[in-house]
Amino acid sequence: MIESQDAPEGKYLYSIVNNGDISSFGNVGIDDNKVYTIPYRDIAAVVHSCQAKPYVTGDSKKASEWILSHNYIIDRATGKFGTVLPLSFDVIIVGNDGAVKDWLRKNYERLKIELERVKDRAEYSVQIFYDHDVLAAKLVNRDLGLKVLKAKIEKMPKGSAYLFQRKLEQKVKDVISKDITRLAGEFNSRIKAYVEEVKIEDKPSSVPEKYKGKKLTVALTCFVHKDKVGGLGEVLDEINNREGFLVRFTGPWAPFSFVDLKEA
Repeated sequence: MIESQDAPEGKYLYSIVNNGDISSFGNVGIDDNKVYTIPYRDIAAVVHSCQAKPYVTGDSKKASEWILSHNYIIDRATGKFGTVLPLSFDVIIVGNDGAVKDWLRKNYERLKIELERVKDRAEYSVQIFYDHDVLAAKLVNRDLGLKVLKAKIEKMPKGSAYLFQRKLEQKVKDVISKDITRLAGEFNSRIKAYVEEVKIEDKPSSVPEKYKGKKLTVALTCFVHKDKVGGLGEVLDEINNREGFLVRFTGPWAPFSFVDLKEA
């Protein structure tokens, strides 16, 4: 947060756009605040007026609403102006519109370089899951030794069959594990051919129903030029069409993971 004699007035920052027009988004910001742009030369900050103090609440529902509103405005700005520089939640400049213009002036060269770097690019999430049971059945059917062992187990008494079944399952698990490690490397290489930057994602805390029960093998956040999205999609479609694999491909999003403007 920037110190200013104008406190406690403040301006909440959503994003920086590569456009010097004066624009209003209406009362659609956090807590229905009026959102508008403050331009300097050919760039502008997307803001709303607020008190110069952090947005803090013990209400998790309210906090989620704030974050959703924050992201919604960034999406609106992206739709209106093209790729933007998104700021993280709760970045506030102390002061009036003039304080924001002063910050834009001081940081103009840095912001223009970043805006050019992200131009025509967006963030995408790529997650590749596999179904162990499908791959196990496929492996047993194609491996003659495992197929013969499975047939023998089916004819054994229950006591003996149980032990041999555990051994069969362990063998299958080991082979699948090696295959998945190899394929994950292959998938990563093919994906990286279409992206400019990539980061490994954290394991998602929740996924849509269709992915539940599947095992995650690749999780990436990708920074992609618009001209490369089609090629990336084709690679992911080919992986998704492989028996036993399922791809989750989401975006485009503002490039939060690839822009470092956490503080004004």
